[in-house]
Amino acid sequence: MRAMQISHDHPLLQRIVDDLAEKGWSQQNGFLPQALTLELAAECRKRAAEGELAPAAVGRGPAQEIREGIRGDHIQWLEEGDAVVCDRYMTVMDSLRLAINRSLFLGLEDFESHFAMYPPGAFYLRHLDRFRDDDRRTVSAVIYLNDEWLPEHGGQLRMYLKDGVELDVVPSGGCLVVFLSGEVPHEVLPATRERLSLTGWFRRRGNEPF
Repeated sequence: MRAMQISHDHPLLQRIVDDLAEKGWSQQNGFLPQALTLELAAECRKRAAEGELAPAAVGRGPAQEIREGIRGDHIQWLEEGDAVVCDRYMTVMDSLRLAINRSLFLGLEDFESHFAMYPPGAFYLRHLDRFRDDDRRTVSAVIYLNDEWLPEHGGQLRMYLKDGVELDVVPSGGCLVVFLSGEVPHEVLPATRERLSLTGWFRRRGNEPF
């Protein structure tokens, strides 16, 4: 799959759409080409070395606060035009947005995403991605940027699915996990090495007044 040329009816995108419709989540190993994954990882590390990644907060608006006992990642939001490699990634995700809209009619209007770097030992306790007072986040999407990651390194994404099922996803480079933001509680387990990802949300128009 070429990074910038994906039709909304590409079979890989359709598999994700079908998974979302059937079970509310999808895991696609090797979703991104290795070269693009490595470029994104290098961009994340470059920004971290330059001090551009900041400790992530919990909550929203004035209630935001840094609470490392809940989450310990450092993040930076992507902005269009900041880096060619990030723009290429956002183009891929926009193709997925169009594919989801075409089949599931979710009315997804945009996609927001940030780099996330978890230092060794950092974690993110169980949570939902949708805020109580803001229902715009509809579909969550996480792409992992870790080269040669082994299960014993830890850092799994643990999803709490229906009927008490727990699913652990190893954060291997190029792997994409997509799930319904308001329906799948999840957490990030501690790892023994630095853990990199791009975390994002497809958003629909909110319920706030104009």
